Amino acid sequence: MDNRHYLVDKYHPLPEDYVPYDLDIAPIPFTCTIDSPKHLMCRTVFDSLSKMHSDSLKAGLSIYGISGYRSYYRQQEIYLESVIKKGLAHTLKYIAAPGTSEHQTGLALDVSCPRVDYELVEEFALTPEGIWLKENAPKYGFIISYPENSYEKTGYAYEPWHLFFPCKNSGYYVY
Repeated sequence: MDNRHYLVDKYHPLPEDYVPYDLDIAPIPFTCTIDSPKHLMCRTVFDSLSKMHSDSLKAGLSIYGISGYRSYYRQQEIYLESVIKKGLAHTLKYIAAPGTSEHQTGLALDVSCPRVDYELVEEFALTPEGIWLKENAPKYGFIISYPENSYEKTGYAYEPWHLFFPCKNSGYYVY
């Protein structure tokens, strides 16, 4: 099985059958049930994710996983549902097309907190949890993939809840 991590974005899609080699249940609390695929992430991130979550608890914060790994087919469902409900313009701004989502790599994680009812909303950035993550996520190897005012660069709207682990020193492969 392929044990490399791949760069993925609008210009570097993954094939529909790509599944990361080291998926497992992430070591932090999620809002979904333990048997949900949303709970999966690559083991590569587990040490950093555990440490970040532990330190956030010590700071008195409540950060929960909302969605980790997402298959090509699940992303396709989300994308099509968004097109139907919110239109193509909105979808292109907020939802990755199938094969182009960082979630398919197993290295991305959407997070939220009780202060915003576990929703994935921009207001998350104004919560103590959102502020702490913006300041501290890089210390654990995570980045906010779609920062404020970066639409021209990333092609996506601001998502303060979307974290990605670039696997320092591992290198990326383009599929």
